[in-house]
Amino acid sequence: MDIESRRARREERRRSVRRRRRLTAVAILLTALAAVAVVVLVSGRSSSGGSATGKGTLGSARTSGGRRSGVTGTTSAPAAGAPGLGPVPILMYHVIAAPPTGAPFPGLYVTPAEFAEQMHSLRDAGWHAVTLDQVEAYWRRGAPLGAGKPIVLTFDNGYQSQYTQALPVLQRLKWVADENMQLSGLPPSQGGLGQEEIRGLVAAGWELDTQGFTHADLIKLDSVLLRHEVAASRAEMRARYHVPVNWFCYPSGHYDSTVLTAVRAAGYTGSTTVVPGWAHRGDDPYRLHRLRVLGGTSGTGLLAEIAAVRTNAPAPSSYSGG
Repeated sequence: MDIESRRARREERRRSVRRRRRLTAVAILLTALAAVAVVVLVSGRSSSGGSATGKGTLGSARTSGGRRSGVTGTTSAPAAGAPGLGPVPILMYHVIAAPPTGAPFPGLYVTPAEFAEQMHSLRDAGWHAVTLDQVEAYWRRGAPLGAGKPIVLTFDNGYQSQYTQALPVLQRLKWVADENMQLSGLPPSQGGLGQEEIRGLVAAGWELDTQGFTHADLIKLDSVLLRHEVAASRAEMRARYHVPVNWFCYPSGHYDSTVLTAVRAAGYTGSTTVVPGWAHRGDDPYRLHRLRVLGGTSGTGLLAEIAAVRTNAPAPSSYSGG
């Protein structure tokens, strides 16, 4: 009886070991199948463009970059990571108000009604506003600029009307712009932006760039004053407003080889001039064209002016007015 009992217990132990081995094998198989399922699921999502980085690719109606022929201002989307090539027009505005009696430069005043008409004409023609930083990212690595034809709106000198009149129009269109700040600023009593208004522009998505401290004629300055206007102004603006300040705007458009060297040395990505034309990827980034918008320009007139300067030659190596 004892022998039979021992045999039965040994047989039971063998069956128990076999059951544990089978359960372990099943568990390993299920784990492997689950891992395969996860890999397939993730691969399927990636190939279908489900990630955030796969959305919003540049469509066929884009512009920004290298000099090309044609009249529509559109290019096809670049391949992923490839630089964008299309050119981009940059517009230049000053005061958004009617010129007062005796204004020394009445052409720099665009009335609020004219400005609104111009913006709506741009929208209806397929344009939409982007910043210089966005254009540079498109030219460098093909970053998308959104649907439609991109255009940059720049505002010089820091006039208060740029906040009170231009900003509301652009906000309704969900557009942004570039403010070229004169760091010393215009006093509010003379129609200058206040500190809270400047911060309001930044909060609304505007890019903050600079014309230096005092809007001085840079080609007439010695090396110390030139460095102060170009490099020190950038450092001060970055510290004050916590923004990159990647672009310089030449006061009155004046520059020469010495000024260009100072702007490069200060670390700016590029600079804008007052020479009419479109900005092209193949141009010197420190001599980008801009088109000045003058008072009395209708919406259709602005569209015609933009088209007329598309193929202008690159900006000259120096500019002192005229």
